Amino acid sequence: MANLSDLKRIADTLPEQERLMPVLFIGHGSPMNGIEDNEFSLKWAEMAKNIPQPKAVLVISAHWFTRGTLITAMDFPPTIHDFGGFPQALFDVEYPAPGDPKLAVDVAAIVKGTEIGLDHDWGLDHGAWTVVRHMYPDARIPVLQLSMDYTKQARYHYELAAELYALRKKGVLILGSGNMVHNLRMMSWEMIGGGGYDWALDINDKFKSLILHDDHQSLIAYQTLGKEAMLAIPTPEHYLPLLYTLGLKKGTEEVLLFNDKAVGGSLTMTSIRIG
Repeated sequence: MANLSDLKRIADTLPEQERLMPVLFIGHGSPMNGIEDNEFSLKWAEMAKNIPQPKAVLVISAHWFTRGTLITAMDFPPTIHDFGGFPQALFDVEYPAPGDPKLAVDVAAIVKGTEIGLDHDWGLDHGAWTVVRHMYPDARIPVLQLSMDYTKQARYHYELAAELYALRKKGVLILGSGNMVHNLRMMSWEMIGGGGYDWALDINDKFKSLILHDDHQSLIAYQTLGKEAMLAIPTPEHYLPLLYTLGLKKGTEEVLLFNDKAVGGSLTMTSIRIG
């Protein structure tokens, strides 16, 4: 738990920006997007050019689901190839962005609702590096990951995100990485290039409407949104990063949708920018 001296030290070492850093939720999709220049990755690169350059990037990835909450705290996080069955070229990729151990300590200090552990073993999984390497290809901006506690319910994640709000004033880009609709067991290879089942398109439209109308409470209680939501979210890890992004929204900040496309029948790439 942070005391007043902790908070003052953080404020002194992370000078505030003139305006808030935007927040992103990225539908990351296939790991192959990490090495392909396609409609999704090109938009990620374009997005980076349209927002202020961050002092650091903090990623909440669908692929780091832990007991308790952890943050990477090493000088140079390794590139994790946490997938199988893909071309060797994907496994050969290294994204050598630095970490920021001091920022990790500061993040742990400002969060009061839970204890955040400092992790020295994880690194950058494909939910992080496949996106960030398109946004910041020179790998000079520090990148950290915050894990998601699988023992907690959706509201916990939304409320934890709100505690990270001060980082937006300090030039830190917070990026949730997952997919709003993500059901790999129902994927259709006939639609891999584009297209979605009716249920996937319907619930994705419902999610977008709720986002644009600031109905975060319905999105937190996604289990009440019908059978389509249960098909879209058979397990929560790809959906929860969206709640982290929404939990960082303040007031009437603008919400922009992009990469709004279904692929493989049961997966949507829909992404949002707040601010």
